[in-house]
Amino acid sequence: MGAPRISQPLYPVRGIGLEPARLLAAVDAAVTYYRTQLEYADGPRAYLAGRGLGVLVQREWPWRVGYAPPGWNALTRHLRAAGFTTGELVGAGLSTRTRDDPDHLIDVFRDRIVFPVRDPVGHAVAFLGRAGPGAGDGVPKYINSPGTSIYDKGRLLFGVAEQRDRLNDRWTPVLVEGPADVLAVWLSYSRSRRTGAVALAPCGTMLTHDQAAILRELPGAAYGIVAAFDADPAGHVALDRAWQLLRQQRSPRPLLAAEFNAGADPADLLRRTNGRAQLRAALQRRARPMLDAVVTHRLARLIERHPRLLEDIDGRCAAVRVLVPLLFQTTSPDDAIRVAQRIVAITGAGVDTVAIAAIAHLDAVYDLRQPIEAAGKPDTAEKRGRTVA
Repeated sequence: MGAPRISQPLYPVRGIGLEPARLLAAVDAAVTYYRTQLEYADGPRAYLAGRGLGVLVQREWPWRVGYAPPGWNALTRHLRAAGFTTGELVGAGLSTRTRDDPDHLIDVFRDRIVFPVRDPVGHAVAFLGRAGPGAGDGVPKYINSPGTSIYDKGRLLFGVAEQRDRLNDRWTPVLVEGPADVLAVWLSYSRSRRTGAVALAPCGTMLTHDQAAILRELPGAAYGIVAAFDADPAGHVALDRAWQLLRQQRSPRPLLAAEFNAGADPADLLRRTNGRAQLRAALQRRARPMLDAVVTHRLARLIERHPRLLEDIDGRCAAVRVLVPLLFQTTSPDDAIRVAQRIVAITGAGVDTVAIAAIAHLDAVYDLRQPIEAAGKPDTAEKRGRTVA
């Protein structure tokens, strides 16, 4: 028998018109079911232990990590037996209809380690599902619950509700890529510590404006925000986006970036000898200004497209022209000087070259603004006419 064809929903948001309390109850029942399944899943348990997250198998709260078993409809059958309707299971994002038979449901999550996603109050509203250790090639590493009337992935950060105590104690917020990284940072700090870093992750999406606003409003953000993404191209893109969104609210708070070796992330660092101490140091003592990392990443992308870019003066000047606009995203003269020095160091261009490119950029911005500003002003003759009238 082949895989059932999944129908596309008529509306992008499920569960509209259904009782929210019933949807929340269905998701909570799924959390309990998945947690029970983890007790009998040797492969996922061994995988978590191998990632340094074995404590999550023994300790249920606050994360309640579970396992969605293989098979098409194990959870669906369980929740139907518990009294939940077809509409409620689809509306909660737990089941989906097949195209051949809309009355036939299959589970959204199958053979995946599942991490409950909670709203700020603490209700489980969705899941992030990590492919099981035996998943074959072509299987997405992570999948996310579909949007529902109780879950908008662009408006939540994974880990807020579970770490409310640390957030209220003004720990430094750290933005990471996924749930395993959140848990690695959480495990790196003992309960007895009075200060530290607390990791949060977008729910299976690139950082959104709403999520950036949540980060900026956290108590600990007054002391700075750290981004700790993978040292790969996707991580570089994520860091650049975080910079663009987080810098929009000008304030004295520093925006920092943690550095990892190529292909590594916080969860990988946790497994090393003395890994918890190394992770704490990477997030706090060794973090560098985020804009410095953005400058480096942009140049790296340029060189990837043009490997011989910096071999002659024309190429170095071209690189400087691409990087110079970042000078005007700094928040102080000292920051601007530091970024200019960074551009000089990594491109091999002279200080004069950077200064000339900065002046040219300002001239170009001025030339663009003039017609725009003029278009927004009433005609002089028209103004005189209104005055006489």
